[in-house]
Amino acid sequence: MPIAIVLALAASLGIHAAALFGPDVELFGGADEPLPLRAELQAPPASPAMPVAAAKPAESRLPETKAAAKPRPKARRLATPLPPAAAEAGPMQPEPELSAAAEKTVLVAESTPEPVRPLLPATGVIRFAIFMGSQGFQVGRAEHRWEFTEDGRYRLFGMTETSGLVGLFKPVRFENESRGRLVAGGLQPEHYLTRKNGKDANENAEFDWSAPQVLLSRDGQARPVAPGTQDILSLNYHLAYVRQPESGATLGVVTGKKYERYALDALGEEDIDTPAGHFRTLHLRAMTDSVTEIWLALDHHRLPVKIRFTDKKGDVFEQIATELGTP
Repeated sequence: MPIAIVLALAASLGIHAAALFGPDVELFGGADEPLPLRAELQAPPASPAMPVAAAKPAESRLPETKAAAKPRPKARRLATPLPPAAAEAGPMQPEPELSAAAEKTVLVAESTPEPVRPLLPATGVIRFAIFMGSQGFQVGRAEHRWEFTEDGRYRLFGMTETSGLVGLFKPVRFENESRGRLVAGGLQPEHYLTRKNGKDANENAEFDWSAPQVLLSRDGQARPVAPGTQDILSLNYHLAYVRQPESGATLGVVTGKKYERYALDALGEEDIDTPAGHFRTLHLRAMTDSVTEIWLALDHHRLPVKIRFTDKKGDVFEQIATELGTP
């Protein structure tokens, strides 16, 4: 193949890959009109454990970001019942003021949910190869890492970058991070952070579940969100907690740019082969002006092992798992 054709192909793939990998990527599509929530969240039966190493602190490639300040809830006073002698003596006297330490104890007890045991191993990683078109040209690679801590918190890190000829002519690296709590219904994100080519992409989100609402850094506006809403990264791992996904589901998703309600259709079980192994999967699809499909490994905690994105022009990108294991 003449070198000019190779260069033109690489440049074309680079343009498409930049659009795919950038902050504008919206997995699972988006609906113009809000859809009724029909996802019932509940931990599924335990599945065979994936062999990974014991938990250890994960190194973040993103800078630490201070959480947005939230209004402090008003302390609830503790009522102490009077003994019988005091009740006979006359009217109840005003309650004494709580000390600062006691007030703090009450607030913590009321606002901190009980830690939930994760379905996934404490730490792990999935690596992907990214291909474009029916000819299967590899245009990039991706990596997801996770960490669950004993106090009920989680941290997810995602990285996507161009590779090969595309990486040579159009280098793009996109990173995103999701931090939050693991609650009875699944993942509850608190902070979503993004970086593109080493710089803040300004597609960040801060969740306030006492409202509930999400503040987007792109326009500084707060938007109300439905219970169970995920960011675009945590969604991949929250699906393990959706009850009966084979019946379909509708979930709120924050992309960093906007909040939408996304509908998932279940297309049934499929056996697929990937470089990471053979998997029995559940095939899900969301259709809007683009189409996104995801294959969840049913015997591996419903981890995503294949993702296909078809854009408005009909260009197809596939993200295929090459490795599941320890960081």
